[in-house]
Amino acid sequence: MKYIPSIAFEEMSGSAKGVTAAKMKNRKYIRNRGYGGSVRTSDQAKVKGIFKRLTTMWKTLTNEQILAWNKLALSQQGRSVLGTGAKISGSNLFTRLNYWIVACGGQPEVTPPTLLGVENPSSATIVCQGNTFTFKLDQALADNGGIFLVIEATEGQSNGVSRAHSKAVAIKMVEEPTAVAIDIRADYVAKNGAPSAAAPKIFFRYYYVNSSTGEKSGTMLAECKWTPGA
Repeated sequence: MKYIPSIAFEEMSGSAKGVTAAKMKNRKYIRNRGYGGSVRTSDQAKVKGIFKRLTTMWKTLTNEQILAWNKLALSQQGRSVLGTGAKISGSNLFTRLNYWIVACGGQPEVTPPTLLGVENPSSATIVCQGNTFTFKLDQALADNGGIFLVIEATEGQSNGVSRAHSKAVAIKMVEEPTAVAIDIRADYVAKNGAPSAAAPKIFFRYYYVNSSTGEKSGTMLAECKWTPGA
């Protein structure tokens, strides 16, 4: 249930005890806090395992290493629960960057890497027809060394759904992507099941990750509609 807060709670955000402060269409409200189910998928367990490993590792760093991460964090920015800019701590930055380094198959960095920035991906051409599921960047990076393309997709949605990108889950990571079409059918079906005429709309998110520094590009959004084969 949602409740409109008084002016005393105008700057409130995040969760505390049994409630969560949130914002929608420029209106702030308070709702009962959601805790999610107890079921964990293998992907969720993998992510949780990486974060647990990094949390433990942070506690073993030397004072010098911690100070270095804290210093780098001063020049970085995170996001609050309402999407606004927020300060980020050294431990947050350590976890955020190292998560992607580990997810891409590397070993965590104990000292901060030199951040280079990651270019956003180009637009993409996505084909979902019959058994043909392909994802193709319209333009590849000039230098894709050490770059991974992460592709996320939702389960099939009904025609009445106009925006469901937040439901997308990672289905494939491609090392050093090019502008060649990528077959994503097996990966999609393994995560989300086969689409149907009753729920043909699929929403995508995709972005680049630098496997050496853990930096992530901006997230691109796309959607397509599955159609039966000819």
